Amino acid sequence: MIIETTNLSNTSQMIIEHVAENQVRITKASLLSGKQNQMVLPVRQGQIEYWIDTCMLVQDAFPQLDNDQREFLISGITPEEWDATFGEE
Repeated sequence: MIIETTNLSNTSQMIIEHVAENQVRITKASLLSGKQNQMVLPVRQGQIEYWIDTCMLVQDAFPQLDNDQREFLISGITPEEWDATFGEE
């Protein structure tokens, strides 16, 4: 399923593929590089759709995800890309 997301600064597409029970593969363009990145997340497609439809804060919608996973949902930026751009913490 392809979902288009819009926020104040951009419009992007997110491709959601079911890979296992309670797991989806998200494909999303990075806001830093434009590269199509992928990440498998322990969520259901319906949870992502609800988050997008309600404009909930990502940390409220997905408290079970870590910071890197939530950042990926928002921006398409992977931890590796973040570290390469801004350095490791």
